[in-house]
Amino acid sequence: MNISLKNQRILVTGASRGIGRAIAKQLSDSGAEVIIHFNKNAAEAEKLKSELMNPAFVESCDLSDVKQVVGFIPKLVEKYGPISGLVNNAGIAKSASDDLPTEEWLKIWQETVQVNTTSLAILCKEFVEHAKSNQNGRIVNISSRAAFRGDTSDYIAYAASKGAIVSLTRSIARQYGKQGIKSFLIAPGFTRTDMADEILSEYGEDFALNDIALNELTKPEDIAPMVTLLCSGLADHATGASIDINAGSYVH
Repeated sequence: MNISLKNQRILVTGASRGIGRAIAKQLSDSGAEVIIHFNKNAAEAEKLKSELMNPAFVESCDLSDVKQVVGFIPKLVEKYGPISGLVNNAGIAKSASDDLPTEEWLKIWQETVQVNTTSLAILCKEFVEHAKSNQNGRIVNISSRAAFRGDTSDYIAYAASKGAIVSLTRSIARQYGKQGIKSFLIAPGFTRTDMADEILSEYGEDFALNDIALNELTKPEDIAPMVTLLCSGLADHATGASIDINAGSYVH
């Protein structure tokens, strides 16, 4: 099967490192023009752009600042032209033990939900508005295994924020399919990224390895091919689906 994304322009959030970087590279290798979103890591975003095979663009947006997020999609469309795909990969996972003072716990909760859920929802909403005019568009939301099986008490905010994405993705798929818009969800488990390394440093690598069915942790490059397939249009009848890529650590 030959997957070609020629003539597609796809926004990937959080693309300067980790899963987002691998996704952006795979999409570009398959022929897409990629808009590389980053928050703070401009140097890595520009480095990725220089490595890609096809034209790519670099754009910053702080997803913790709702004022920056609102209007981000229309700005990109005006600047670069129609966008055919949105990959919502950016996210944060901050530890908040249940014995924290409520005010501190709430601050982490609100920041996590803002970045992982509210900003993602705004991007989806504005992309749907754009895609309806073209009767074509695909959204791939990167959620988490934690959305389905829960997480430790320290990461309740993370699990809850990722769980909300499931309902959002399914609602978009059901509501806008006849207008040419498809929506998919990918739920990784522990993946070898900078963000996961912070968690592994707290719990230890054996904590993650003992929890999976395979001999090694998932890498970002293990997730990127599925995103590419979903963006290609070859799997449109899977719209609304949740796809586990978690090395057999949670099957539902």
